[in-house]
Amino acid sequence: MVWYNTLVKDIIKIIRYSWSLKRYYVATAFFVIVIALLNQATPFLLKFSVDGLVQRIQGHPVAGSFFLIMLLLILAVSVITTVLSNIQGFYGDILGQKLNTLLSQRYYDHLLKLPLEFFDNEITGSLTSKLERSITTISQLIQAFANNFIGFFLTSALTLGIMAYYSWPVALLLGSLFPFYIWLTNKSSERWQARQQGINQDVDYANGRFIESIGQIRVVKSFVQEAAESKIFADRRHSVEQQTKDQSSEWHKFDNYRRLGLNVAFFFIYGFIIYETFRGHFSLGTMTLMIQLATQAQFPLFASSFIVDNIQRAQAGSRDFFKIMDTEPSIQDRPSATDLKVSDGLVEYRDIDFAYKGGNQVLYDVNFTIKPGTKLALVGESGEGKTTIANLLLRFYEPSGGKLLIDGQDIAEVSQKSLRGSIGVVFQDPSLFSGTVAENITYGQPKYRKEEMIQAAKAANAYDFVQKLPKGFDTEIGERGVKLSGGQKQRLAIARAIMKNPPLLILDEATSSLDSRAEREVQDALEKLMQNRTTMIIAHRLSTIQNVDLIVGIAGGKVVEMGSPEELANAGGIYSDLLSLQTPTKANKAKLKHYDIARV
Repeated sequence: MVWYNTLVKDIIKIIRYSWSLKRYYVATAFFVIVIALLNQATPFLLKFSVDGLVQRIQGHPVAGSFFLIMLLLILAVSVITTVLSNIQGFYGDILGQKLNTLLSQRYYDHLLKLPLEFFDNEITGSLTSKLERSITTISQLIQAFANNFIGFFLTSALTLGIMAYYSWPVALLLGSLFPFYIWLTNKSSERWQARQQGINQDVDYANGRFIESIGQIRVVKSFVQEAAESKIFADRRHSVEQQTKDQSSEWHKFDNYRRLGLNVAFFFIYGFIIYETFRGHFSLGTMTLMIQLATQAQFPLFASSFIVDNIQRAQAGSRDFFKIMDTEPSIQDRPSATDLKVSDGLVEYRDIDFAYKGGNQVLYDVNFTIKPGTKLALVGESGEGKTTIANLLLRFYEPSGGKLLIDGQDIAEVSQKSLRGSIGVVFQDPSLFSGTVAENITYGQPKYRKEEMIQAAKAANAYDFVQKLPKGFDTEIGERGVKLSGGQKQRLAIARAIMKNPPLLILDEATSSLDSRAEREVQDALEKLMQNRTTMIIAHRLSTIQNVDLIVGIAGGKVVEMGSPEELANAGGIYSDLLSLQTPTKANKAKLKHYDIARV
């Protein structure tokens, strides 16, 4: 009964989760019940007709109008059943689609609430694959339950009741088939589910890799990895084939047992009904009724192989959905959270420690202050925690120790929306969206004036090149801005930050890979953006570091030096080391690479 109990629990969980669609559940259930009752009428009408014929043959007076009435009633029941079945099918289709939309939206909304830590351990394509499979199979599960399972259950229950009235041995024999069927299904279900889990994992990985490689098609082609990526995909798909073959073989083996058992059982049921009729215990009409009812009960049992196959597939898919939906965001607003109010823009890191979940500690006792309206640069070798320090200010992650304050307000005590709404970010990767130039510049600003957008574009040194595009601000830029140059994408990202007009800035400056002209234009736009704003810079250019108010050197996850460029120029630390590497030798270039720093 493990399979049956799990099925009931899953269905109850899904219905509870989507109870806002209750009018469709109720409507579908109503039509299922009415149709199940109507299905019992035709066998009785046939019984009355056959008994009437027998009486007529035996010389009893039975009016011809009686048979006409029976036929008209059979026609009426058939017509009403047909109409109601289609109405039920309509409500079932609407229910399935609305359920699909509801669950998809909740899945997406929940993903958006999860912290970066969750996505660090997931393949994006795998998440979309789980969404597609889970939502589809859950909708199919509910539709199968509403359109078939409930109807079959009611039909079988009514059939057994009527059978018991006429002959309890037949009802007992017929009723014994249900536990027999469930027992066999339960024996095969656990192994089926285990194989389905393996299939789902391979499908998710294959689809995830597919989406990832298409998204990085330039890298794939430039490294001539088309064949390698194709093989990765093919290996997983072949694995799915083999697992499906084993799963199907076992399923059909047990289905043979189920169906053969039903074949033998119905042989005895029909034989018993005919034998009792031969002995005179049943009239021909009663025999017709009982055979009709047995046939009605036979169909749900034989069709259950298909239904159970789909239900088990849906159960496996729904677990992926609820596994993600049951994942609680590790970063949540506290019940007492207030909105952040930035007056001056003073940022303080106090005794900050941090370790990624299940990983080694990254930051140790980090302390520094960014005064209002000043620029601070984080320097250090790659992997020393500079980006992590910036992510903590955005509260993408929670520190494992210490406090981070903005104008004296602990960011753990304010709402995430107000915190991130107060911080502008220009990432190393411009991170643009498919859509128009205007949509990217005004991202996150649903209400804006066109003049504001134009001013932001001008301040970011983007206006001139935008005007040269085919449709200006209405030009589609392609996925991740693929139709634009690196410098153009950076300037749009800067315009987006200017449009937001935040009091605080985080710049993961990415100009070292640009040509000299684009670099100058982007740097000029950054200078305008930083004016009168408290700014944290993850520096990639030495000239940027030289123009900041404070440098914080990070090594081994600790602050190892702090001061102005003048103070640290000859202090023998990271900054003075960077200055000494400006001579363009091979060794100096290699060392600068460790710092991810470009020469002036």
